[in-house]
Amino acid sequence: RREQARLKAGVVPRDTEQWQQDPSFSGLQRVGGVDLSYAKGDDTSACACLVVLSYPALEVLYEDCRMVAVDAPYVAGFLAFREVPFLVEAVQRLQQEQPKLSPQVCCVSFGSLLAGFGVACHLGVLTDLPCVGVAKNLLQVDGLVRDELHREQIRSLQSLGDTFPLTGTSGRVLGMVSWQGCNSSKPLYVSVGHRVSLDTAVRLVQSCCRFRIPEPIRQVRPRAEGRG
Repeated sequence: RREQARLKAGVVPRDTEQWQQDPSFSGLQRVGGVDLSYAKGDDTSACACLVVLSYPALEVLYEDCRMVAVDAPYVAGFLAFREVPFLVEAVQRLQQEQPKLSPQVCCVSFGSLLAGFGVACHLGVLTDLPCVGVAKNLLQVDGLVRDELHREQIRSLQSLGDTFPLTGTSGRVLGMVSWQGCNSSKPLYVSVGHRVSLDTAVRLVQSCCRFRIPEPIRQVRPRAEGRG
């Protein structure tokens, strides 16, 4: 808990990069995606995968998928300590071997500030990369529940890019619900990981979507699962 609190204190929940200031993200050329997928029936063997896509074309420039032995125990609320080290290693390999392909921001399909201090935050702080958390389902924390009011708010999303804030009982805005269209009635839940504002995180995710799931995550998941 002390180590998690120390790392959480290092989260920067605001824009820090020049490209983030431009509405069209001028200067952004590479977007990363990470995933760790377990082998079927084995929670000690997994595939850690990193992909880097060009931006705005969203074409795969780089991929690194390696099987790893996961020996740290699972503890609720501390998943990042079990999984993030392998993702950090993947980022560091890329930065050392092909630095020109290093991502300028990473989309992470794990917890972020919405989860208190999830993988997107943990990875961002340890690598000092801007990170965005993206989830397909609502994480029920700080009084957030998938009740009739929440479902009605989702039904109110009519146009591509429509959003509404996720406000907890604490009064804090924990993330945004964003509808991508793409022939799906289901939204995405976007939140801050590190070195990015919530507004920028939402705009980035929207700009990376050809389908419901943003391409950096959509491209990394089958690669990780295919090896896992």
